[in-house]
Amino acid sequence: MIYDNVKPAAFLERLNRFTAYIEIDGRVEKCHVKNTGRCWELLTICAPVLVQEVDSAQRKTRYDLIAVYKGERLVNVDSSAPNRVFAEWLSQGCLFKTTTLIKPEKTFGDSRFDFYVEGDGRQAFVEVKGVTLEDNGVVRFPDAPTQRGIKHLKDLMRCQQAGFDAYVAFIVQMKGVRYFEPNWDTHPEFGVVLRQAAQMGVHVLALDCQVTENSITPGEPVKVVLD
Repeated sequence: MIYDNVKPAAFLERLNRFTAYIEIDGRVEKCHVKNTGRCWELLTICAPVLVQEVDSAQRKTRYDLIAVYKGERLVNVDSSAPNRVFAEWLSQGCLFKTTTLIKPEKTFGDSRFDFYVEGDGRQAFVEVKGVTLEDNGVVRFPDAPTQRGIKHLKDLMRCQQAGFDAYVAFIVQMKGVRYFEPNWDTHPEFGVVLRQAAQMGVHVLALDCQVTENSITPGEPVKVVLD
């Protein structure tokens, strides 16, 4: 995934889930935040960020916030990126050797999953989650309680019981991490349900990303710890 018109800026203040103030080229501008998560450890005052300039008369803001430097680590915070990264990973034959169908936004029961995939004679539903929370090399999800995430896990278990393969894929929007685990402190129930899902046969994947100032691409598998 490539971004064009990327520029450096400094983060100043988050006004709400969708809007922040940045300083760019010596002036203060409003910026669209492409991530509704808390991101408290990332979006700190004067944090160096990368924004994409979008010239459109239909927009209220001129810039999209796409990445943040946390020390030397560059973290992509674009919530639309994980699905695109996972789709690229699928197309590389990393899930099935021969993928015959990739269908985004497929429903099962009353849930809509990010992907329905067919390949190697198998049928799978996949839910993708973006991960930006990191502490000492450990990455965690979620960064805020998510009842919607729990519902997805329970419905993936129903997919498994109905004879489909079921996957939850955590896309770690950075490089150089040690392992992934549920965020037991913020939402222990999510961790409990994720562990139950894994015990029932739902595949739990974590994949890091190569992140540059103007791109994010699939990286390598990350160890998953559910204990």
